[in-house]
Amino acid sequence: MTLLSSAPGGASVARKTPSAPAAPPRRKQGGVILAVPALVWYLVFMVGPLVAIFVIAALHWPGMLQPVSFAGLQNVRTVLDDPVFMDAVANTTVQLVVALPLMIVGAYMLGYYVAQQPPGHRVLRYLLFIPGLISTPAKAMVFYAVLSPDGLFNGALDELGMGSLTDAWLASPSTALACLIVLDVWSGIGFTAVLFAARLGSVPDEIGEAAQLDGAGHWRAMWRIHFPVIRDFVGVVTMLQFLWTLFGSAQNVLLLTQGGPGSSSTTLSFLVYQKAFIAADLGYSQTVGVFLFLVGLAGLLTIRRVFRQNY
Repeated sequence: MTLLSSAPGGASVARKTPSAPAAPPRRKQGGVILAVPALVWYLVFMVGPLVAIFVIAALHWPGMLQPVSFAGLQNVRTVLDDPVFMDAVANTTVQLVVALPLMIVGAYMLGYYVAQQPPGHRVLRYLLFIPGLISTPAKAMVFYAVLSPDGLFNGALDELGMGSLTDAWLASPSTALACLIVLDVWSGIGFTAVLFAARLGSVPDEIGEAAQLDGAGHWRAMWRIHFPVIRDFVGVVTMLQFLWTLFGSAQNVLLLTQGGPGSSSTTLSFLVYQKAFIAADLGYSQTVGVFLFLVGLAGLLTIRRVFRQNY
């Protein structure tokens, strides 16, 4: 805006005054519309099945085409009184307590070794990643060929003169679950090691050089220097492996042991499958599913608390 002001002597002088700031442009509302499909997908395929689990757990539903009735807490009492469920809880606990620490600790140590870039480290990365590229049925066939009564493991024991130690490893109540745990560790440790190696490779070199100048060896540098730096990443990987072991064990059990002998290798995730698709007891199955969901949630919160940064 231009104003006229009088100068000494009666002359008029034009003077500019600052104009008011322009109003900010209105924020576009198109982003909300674009988020609607993702929100609908999340509600239908994520929240919907979760709510359905709790609903079906309160029903007496003896098959997909059978009449449905309200059961209330009867399914909970039935599940808690079932010795097979208690065996599944014990087997899942053993599986998590044994497999998860072995996998995470072993993968971290392997990943640290690969991150030091030893000779042939590029080839080693590919070799470690191979189990992650093999399908689950193929892994099961490999383990069946190794651990069957006429398999490679018993054959090696016979050749070494230790034939008395041979056993039907997948059909023995004392070893069936252990075989499944070995399969879990073997199939997950290499892939997890590659993830750790990638994260350790992003740690600044100055940290390792400073540790060497202070006289720290590889063992001390691995656990006292590098581990605290990637502690949060270790927590994320541990949560992923925890969920995979908890919810994904059903496929290995189905392919190798069918939960037997008896219920010696039945896990919670396999029990959900068995009751839903074999016994056609959907209420029982989803009651176990609710318990499985609560265990997974509690485990995630515990792992997050254990591996959270201290600063």
